[in-house]
Amino acid sequence: MTATLDHQISTTQLATAPVRPQTRRPSGSRAPRPLAYGTPRKGASKIHVATPQLQLSAKPAALVLRTARLSGPVFRDAAADQTGLSISTVNRQVGALLKSGLIRERADLAPAGAIGRPRLPFELNVTDFITLGIHIGYKVTSITTHDLLHRVVGAIQIPTPEGESPEQILTAIGVSARRFAGRWAGRRVLWAGVAIGGRVAPGGLVDHPRLGWEAAPVGRVIAEAVGLPVSVASHVEAMAAAELVVNPDQKKSSFLYFYAREMVGIAFSVDGTVHTPSAGPPVIGHFPTGATTLLDPEKTGRLEPTASDTGVVEAARTLGLSAADIEGVHELARSGDATARALLEERAEVLGRTVGLIADIFNPDHIVLGGQAFTDFPATLPTVAKAVKTTSVVANRDVRVSHSGTTVQQQAAGAVSLDAIYADPLEALSFTA
Repeated sequence: MTATLDHQISTTQLATAPVRPQTRRPSGSRAPRPLAYGTPRKGASKIHVATPQLQLSAKPAALVLRTARLSGPVFRDAAADQTGLSISTVNRQVGALLKSGLIRERADLAPAGAIGRPRLPFELNVTDFITLGIHIGYKVTSITTHDLLHRVVGAIQIPTPEGESPEQILTAIGVSARRFAGRWAGRRVLWAGVAIGGRVAPGGLVDHPRLGWEAAPVGRVIAEAVGLPVSVASHVEAMAAAELVVNPDQKKSSFLYFYAREMVGIAFSVDGTVHTPSAGPPVIGHFPTGATTLLDPEKTGRLEPTASDTGVVEAARTLGLSAADIEGVHELARSGDATARALLEERAEVLGRTVGLIADIFNPDHIVLGGQAFTDFPATLPTVAKAVKTTSVVANRDVRVSHSGTTVQQQAAGAVSLDAIYADPLEALSFTA
């Protein structure tokens, strides 16, 4: 995926952990010594806020790094075949990536009996580096660390803080994130990524109607709090990007990503690129739901008040069910409560109808369903599929559940935190080394 670095931000007020002196291993060593968390590169007085473009990058270093991630340990000639690059180009990129420490050679896998200089396969270095992911939700914020394979190394959830201003809320989140990342003292933290609802403008400025934010300086405040370069992206687009990270074969096709939990949203990917409109992600929370029987007791007729977690819980209480939250509704349905089960089935039908209608507009090769509205109670997935089929003009659309499952928010934040590394790894390290 490709990131564009929008502008630099002063770090004179950075809140970072104590800094250890920057040291290097002798020339030719496999990887640089991990730096203390929050350590700026030598001589640096700026950090960066980046707007990720959420693409599968075609830059040579990115192609070689992706081959190491997906196929490693891999020999250089095999990497040339897989990337379409010349062997000389692969050799140059492998040399540079080895020097940076992002990849490492596996001398233990050298072919037996070889004459002359041994051929050594290379793989991603998953032990020395991590990135920091933050998903800011309406009610819950997830903070995660990820290795270079996009795997979750550690994760916590905190209630999204309350405050008098976005800056106060973001500072509290940033402090929690910095402390959490500090647990990995032996690893170098390369980048931070923030996935959040609403519209993300260049510079990490966010309009988030549900939180009441206008031009909230998400990028700047988080960067100041964690002392790292930061990428900021709309969360549904980030979730679609995570699908590309997990399954890059999606580049060969188009897919519509449909997310539903407390908020609903969509993203569209084609040719390995998540479409990010300059006017912001499509807003679908106001879409008409059609007739409902149990949901939407206030008769709003709109998708988000009807099918969100909060909307389902409010409908359950109106029906006399004792459910404090959405998991309470799920538990009642699992225990055989017919009303709770009917409520969740109606939610699935409403969401399925909406998916079918939107799919007819984009006409994607695949539909990917993400978010806990689909994954936390999978018994209703057949109802979703049936509603899509009966609503769409295409009889048999390919409908899939996200690879990320119940960790979709974590995977989205991870995709944003790794975006700059995956896009142009050597350039990214120049901002964080």
